[in-house]
Order: sequence, then structure tokens, then C-alpha cells
Amino acid sequence: MSNAFALSVKQPWAALLVAGVKLVEVRTWATRRRGRVLIHAGLVPDDRPQAWEQVTTPELEEAARQRGGIVGEAELVGCRTYDSADAFAADAGRHLNDPGWFAPPRLHGFEFRAARPLPFRRLPGFTMFFRVPDSTAESPGTAVPGL
Repeated sequence: MSNAFALSVKQPWAALLVAGVKLVEVRTWATRRRGRVLIHAGLVPDDRPQAWEQVTTPELEEAARQRGGIVGEAELVGCRTYDSADAFAADAGRHLNDPGWFAPPRLHGFEFRAARPLPFRRLPGFTMFFRVPDSTAESPGTAVPGL
């Protein structure tokens, strides 16, 4: 896992992403990054009821309680642009967000596949992609901003 990149995602979205229920993570910024990305569960959860309504099993409930560390990984295979509320609403089955959450002028959807959980590893997060120290090290170290 040397110099892997991670993306911090609020719970329960991180758990839903790692479980393969959520396929697209929505951001206000685009990325050209592709490949394996570690999924970091942020310390602060999303408090919107619509987010938690997606947590429908005891396994997802347990996974969504993990905060402040790496919870899984997925392949980032694309980045789509939502230029309109209609485009955002049309993809709601993949990003799971309420269509009313669209914020002009555009949003971006990071498309993931082959997601899987990993053993929880406590680690500080960051608002963009960030580098994660090698997991074989004695200490988890400190995350630093990525590209």
C-alpha cells in the first residue's frame, strides 16, 4: 500500500461505497485520478436523514459506525460531470443522493467499481485525495495532501 491515495467520505456514504451499494461519490471538483483508491471514513458523519435511510442492514449499520480511518478500497474508473439537475437526478440510483442536492453550476461524480472492505485503520483524513503511508509500517503516520 506504499504511497496509496485515499479519499475521505462521510459516513454512511463510506460504508455504502465500500459495500458496493453506492457506485458514484459526488464532489464539487473533478479529478483525473484513476485506479485503486483507499476509502477513508471521515470523523464527522452526514447528518441528513436521507443518507441514513440507505443503511438497510445490520452489517451496513456496523460499517457506518467506523469513523476516522481507512475502511475499504475501490477502483476509481471515471469522473462524470452533472451540468444540470436533470442529469444529476437521472443518476440518483448510482450516487444515492436526493436530486434536490444538485448545486449549480455543476457537480462531479467519481465512478467506482470493485469496492471491498478492509480492516479498519485509524488515520487522519483530508478534504481532497491524500497519500497514505505504507500499511506495513509500525505507526500509521500522518496523511499528507495528494495530487
